[in-house]
Amino acid sequence: MKTIQMTLDDDLVSSVDRAAKRLKTSRSAFTRNALRSELARIRMQELERKHKEGYSKRPPKKGEFDAWEHEQAWGD
Repeated sequence: MKTIQMTLDDDLVSSVDRAAKRLKTSRSAFTRNALRSELARIRMQELERKHKEGYSKRPPKKGEFDAWEHEQAWGD
């Protein structure tokens, strides 16, 4: 693990401290989790963009996914 120094607004630090206290965790653990969550969100956005771009360049053919139709049933 590496120690880093960051500059944050006082209000943000106070909000993080309150949230960390409610969650019974440390400021550092809360911040690590927040950073991991944001990195995962960014990665998902990148994957969705690539997925959309791929289907824009090569749209599915009519009936290409018919075999999967029953897998999309959500039930009642």
